[in-house]
Amino acid sequence: MRRPPSLATLRAAWWAQRALRRARRQLGRRRAIDRIALPAPPALSEHAVRGVLALLRRRRHSCLERALVLQRWLAAHGQPRDVVIGVTSAGERFGAHAWLEGEDASGEPFHELRRLGA
Repeated sequence: MRRPPSLATLRAAWWAQRALRRARRQLGRRRAIDRIALPAPPALSEHAVRGVLALLRRRRHSCLERALVLQRWLAAHGQPRDVVIGVTSAGERFGAHAWLEGEDASGEPFHELRRLGA
């Protein structure tokens, strides 16, 4: 039997929803990536990241939106990570992807184009 999520997990998911919406809005306005401003996460235990991850699994978003939201959460909890933006080689079918430093880049051979520090 699954136990219901804690209040902290729900608050983290609520924050992630707000942060995801804000990231999407600012990216849609063509704001410079390094000027995207997301709300500060609530002061919760780092274990509440379960709520952030659950929301990101269930909502449509781009890889860049996901990376920015997760970067903000982790930095607020003492785990700063860079967002890495990469592209495939020009000779291959073009692709672009964003991920957090230390994550797998989805198995594709991406070449790092830019990093956004936490």
